[in-house]
Amino acid sequence: MAARGMPGLSRLVAAGRLRMRPLSVGLPSSTPAFQAALMYGVRPDIPGFHWYDRRERQDVYFPRPSVADLVEERHARGRRGIMAGGACYGCMFTGGAEDSLWTMAKLLRPTRAGLAILRVPLSAVLLGWIALKCCALTTVELTRAGLRLVADPVGRGPRALRWLLLKIGLSIWARELFTLAASADLYRGAPAVYVNYLEYDVFAHTFGPAHPLAVRALRRVDRSIVQLARICRRLPEWRYDLYVLSDHGQAATRPFARVSGGASVRDVVLAVLGERSGAAARGPARDPARLRTQLASYRWARSHGLLQRFLAYLERDFSRWLRLHDGPDSRSGVHVVAAGPNAFVYFTDSAEPLAAEEIERRHPGAAAALSCHPGIGLVLARSADGPVCWHRGERVVLDAASRGGPFADREDREVVVTGLRELMDMPSAGDLVLYGIGAAVGDVSFLDERGAHAGPSPAELQTFIFHPPSVALPAPPLTHPVQLYPHFAAYGEPAAGPATPR
Repeated sequence: MAARGMPGLSRLVAAGRLRMRPLSVGLPSSTPAFQAALMYGVRPDIPGFHWYDRRERQDVYFPRPSVADLVEERHARGRRGIMAGGACYGCMFTGGAEDSLWTMAKLLRPTRAGLAILRVPLSAVLLGWIALKCCALTTVELTRAGLRLVADPVGRGPRALRWLLLKIGLSIWARELFTLAASADLYRGAPAVYVNYLEYDVFAHTFGPAHPLAVRALRRVDRSIVQLARICRRLPEWRYDLYVLSDHGQAATRPFARVSGGASVRDVVLAVLGERSGAAARGPARDPARLRTQLASYRWARSHGLLQRFLAYLERDFSRWLRLHDGPDSRSGVHVVAAGPNAFVYFTDSAEPLAAEEIERRHPGAAAALSCHPGIGLVLARSADGPVCWHRGERVVLDAASRGGPFADREDREVVVTGLRELMDMPSAGDLVLYGIGAAVGDVSFLDERGAHAGPSPAELQTFIFHPPSVALPAPPLTHPVQLYPHFAAYGEPAAGPATPR
């Protein structure tokens, strides 16, 4: 906004229609954890976008069908979602919404969301106009891509084609469809509408959060927000309240493989644990199939952003189908899950999380050694006295009284320490939790992405919520999205007056 990158939102603030409040999103700073807390008022057991379930003895990652549905069912049990009776678009969970479109929890079971645009002839006209508009914009993008190809036929490769497809799919068709469907829901008086615009997050993962393509995606989202705000203003009889929020930020990152000489975080962890257990250091396990190696090399060399975050996991599923399971290492009983700027290390011979003392007994000095790797910023573990942190080889106790360590100079130190303690209280978090954020070489992601989130850096953790001046949010500071649940849940409670704000 300060750089005039979101002029529409700036005008809404200048006109007094919205006010901004700082918001800490909690750890991990990711959409699934945020939406579970916001929509159901729970402290989530969602340590990342991908983790290992000790109970089921299998990996859990959200792109896999039915995983988001299962995770939502666990967190929603016995609780009312803030979206009850409403509609949601592009979300991870439904929040109890009756209608949803492109929501991960119901991806294979779409409901009636968006069908309101077909209920009256005028809506059909609008749908036709949007389709025509999207076709025109698609033609413009294809023409531009053709001109770029003519100007630079050598430099345009598979990555440029993927970017073009992402831009057409997300920035044109998905965004326009979400905005049109949400507009129809507002006109029909839906009690709640939640629209999660995906494109900035996708482009930021792919190119970096400050890349011009990501900023342009944000400007297109800004135009959609203004359109929805305009409709809310046209419908005073429904008394809608408009909120704009970010469920996490983005940190500019470099891939771990570029820091480690091509080794994955799994290779590094297994090597360190092997050395520290008194056994001869084993190199990376040889893959029994050439196809597996080719898939992995393709993923590292060519995949970016959206493909890495949502589709690279297909490599693991395909490998399971070929009986080339990349699960717990059979020789060491260790399973390493890379989930972004965070990675989880599980000792699979134990049904319960191991304490730092037991890990130290098994692998003396391993946690400290990992924290000295140039691509690793933090190593976390549980202990009898609470979570402990290794940073640059030094052990730091995470409590309010301790000073020093990686967060000593942070103004939000208490929020960060509290978030890390809550993260390590999650049963599903690894026995060791590694963060590439704050590494010696700068922020690092364990996946091949230029922008990442899940960690404790200010860029990921500290975001915002814009709200109407007429409503009172919970008293500051807002240090976790769970604090907002009572506020939004109150919209669904019976009101004393004749009209209920929406």
